[in-house]
Amino acid sequence: GIMFMITWLVRKDPLFWNTWAQRTLKNAITLQKLNQNTAKNLILFLGDGMGIPTVTAARILKGQLSRQSGEETQLEMDKFPFVALSKTYNTNAQVADSAGTATAYLCGVKANEGTVGVSAAAVRSQCNTTQGNEVTSILRWAKEAGKSVGIVTTTRVNHATPSAAYAHCVDRDWYSDGEMPAEAVQAGCKDIARQLFENIPDIDVIMGGGRKYMFPKNQSDVEYPGEKKHFGTRIDRRNLVEEWNNRMKNKNAHYVWNKKELLSLNPNSVDYLLGLFEPGDLPYDLERNNETDPSLTEMVEVAIKILKKNPSGFYLLVEGGRIDHGHHEGKAKQALHEAVEMDRAIGHAGLMTSIYDTMTVVTADHSHMFNFGGYTPRGNTIFGLAPMLSDVDQKPFTAILYGNGPGFKVVNGLRENVSTLDYEENNYKAQSAVPLSMETHGGEDVAVFAKGPMAHLLHGVHEQNYIPHVMAYAACIGQNRDHCMSSSGASSLSAALPSLTALLTLIRLLC
Repeated sequence: GIMFMITWLVRKDPLFWNTWAQRTLKNAITLQKLNQNTAKNLILFLGDGMGIPTVTAARILKGQLSRQSGEETQLEMDKFPFVALSKTYNTNAQVADSAGTATAYLCGVKANEGTVGVSAAAVRSQCNTTQGNEVTSILRWAKEAGKSVGIVTTTRVNHATPSAAYAHCVDRDWYSDGEMPAEAVQAGCKDIARQLFENIPDIDVIMGGGRKYMFPKNQSDVEYPGEKKHFGTRIDRRNLVEEWNNRMKNKNAHYVWNKKELLSLNPNSVDYLLGLFEPGDLPYDLERNNETDPSLTEMVEVAIKILKKNPSGFYLLVEGGRIDHGHHEGKAKQALHEAVEMDRAIGHAGLMTSIYDTMTVVTADHSHMFNFGGYTPRGNTIFGLAPMLSDVDQKPFTAILYGNGPGFKVVNGLRENVSTLDYEENNYKAQSAVPLSMETHGGEDVAVFAKGPMAHLLHGVHEQNYIPHVMAYAACIGQNRDHCMSSSGASSLSAALPSLTALLTLIRLLC
């Protein structure tokens, strides 16, 4: 309390703000020495649905969780030196979905909504438009360049975001053959779970949820044996986990399904890890069972320990996938706690890697119809009320509101009085202007935070599909490799050629 009072008094002094700004300026000046190293490692943190209002609100929440006012707190991602905006539209959608966007920031190509790892020539749900329209991801480019690769998510490992890294599927909902129309299976289209194990051999680390899609239909789940909704879904009766275990048995490979097994592994003696911690998505962090389910930070720590043993480096995709789910349900508190947990994982990854050889990018696939406002005073709890009543209906309102979604409620023909509710409860649904059973995505640009080698190439307003091109360029994988160092460590001749040509042209002009 006393510390808070002191900082409160200090903040009224111009010296406080001037000193802070001057310190920031000195740091900014040093950034002119650009980091042009080759990135040995690449990490992409994807906050699913983490629009800019979500980032700001998560920052305030993070500060308030450590008993500060919150607004001047810095998230780990706030500390990244370079920031850009990403235009998120899909080829056929002004407001994007997670599948078309994942194809953009993983495969470098914009695509139709609902499709993963295929170009816009593929039509959603039409199996016969798959073949010939496949596009490959940066995870594959990294694997082909000899790097280790990993996927860590809080959703199902075959959900939209991770699946664009390895699958080519005209429908993001084809989790297993049990979710596919019979004619698509007959026509030879493969479900996403199967593609996870078949398309890119030996993905080094896979962690998240989605167990039920790997097991035969009606097989009971190891963790919830009595619950039908968690039974296996595969009509082809295949047991993909068993197949993986058999294929990897001479390779220091481990399959785990709970936190205890995960944390008892010695990462130094694990080369391949498959961790499936729930039949579906992992629980929200606020509801997580600390004994059985790992946090995103815990999963990221194990992943990096395993991946960084490769002398050629690694590519890691980390998804804070349930920020999106919290917003869809109108549950801002769940969404913002998910964002804070992802930020914790970002900080942890930063401690385990070096800015000299690791490029880290943090972004979102799309935004949401989530916002907060209403002239709240400094330090007002982010989940709290605006300081005044509406001058139209004379009722209080929360700072956080949704443009649409399940929080719409009318009582006796009037807007519900939120002061009669526990609006700081974990699953409180914030009021929305339009009633929908699920709140929708938002269409505005999202932020891209970058640090490490070549991070300055993310610097303005970019198309979302630019992101993997930059990351591949920084790591010398994929299609842009002319600028890369030769094995001797000297820059290859091709890098010097453009400047040499320019010089000769100049000489010719002068003569």
